[in-house]
Formats: sequence, structure tokens, C-alpha cells
Amino acid sequence: MPTFEALALARDVGMDLVEISPNEKPPVCRIMDWGKHKYLQRKRQKQQISHEISLKEVRLRPTTDTHDREIKINRAKKFIDQGHKVQFTMLFRGRERAHPDIAYNAFKEIVEFFGEDVKIERHARIDGRRMTMVVAPAKSK
Repeated sequence: MPTFEALALARDVGMDLVEISPNEKPPVCRIMDWGKHKYLQRKRQKQQISHEISLKEVRLRPTTDTHDREIKINRAKKFIDQGHKVQFTMLFRGRERAHPDIAYNAFKEIVEFFGEDVKIERHARIDGRRMTMVVAPAKSK
């Protein structure tokens, strides 16, 4: 169909003539609503972005009370249920750095709390004044 006829047909319907694949012989065109098409493309793109896995952080201290620690662990459980990775960070001050075993025990309790729901991506390790551990949701969920 000649281009001018296709343009006239598109105008009659109240839509646009859009070139789909210009490299083909002959080029392929489609009659469509270009604004609606662009809107749907942006909408699909936003939906794809929202499904990315992000890293959430939960900060603790060696002196954090058990009840406060449970609250933070429950918040981390919500993150994991949503499909996010969670980084637990234990911050040390002063003489607390001399007792890393307290932090290791706290991280061990956290892993025991989650059980099979998570897999440990990065085991607990000390980096200066902080100790970090990263857990991710298990694939079976």
C-alpha cells in the first residue's frame, strides 16, 4: 500500500501511522495510537524496575537489648519476605571492638531465627569498626 494511502487511512480512523521495522524491504508500518503505545511502554518499564532485588540494611550494636533486636529481626523478616537481601551491620565503639564474640553470637542467633528461609550470601566478617553479614531469601520460597 502506498504511504499516502496509509496516512489517509490512519487520519480517517484518528490514529497514527507508525513505522515498526524500517530496515525491511518493504518497510513495515502499523496504524496505532502512538501516545497510548508510549504510555504502555513506560508503564511496563516501571513494573520491571520495581521487581529488582535491593539490599536493605539493619544496624545493630553489641549492647542492643534482646527485645529491640527482635524488633529489628522482624523488620528484616518482612524485607526477606518481599524478596530483598538484608545486610546486618554490627557497629562497635571503643572497647566493644575487643569482644567480637558477642557479635558473632548475635549473628548466629539471627541465622538460627530465619532457619531455612534464608541463605547466607556473605558470612560475618569484621571490617574496621563494623561487622557485616548478608542474607538473601532462599530460592524455595
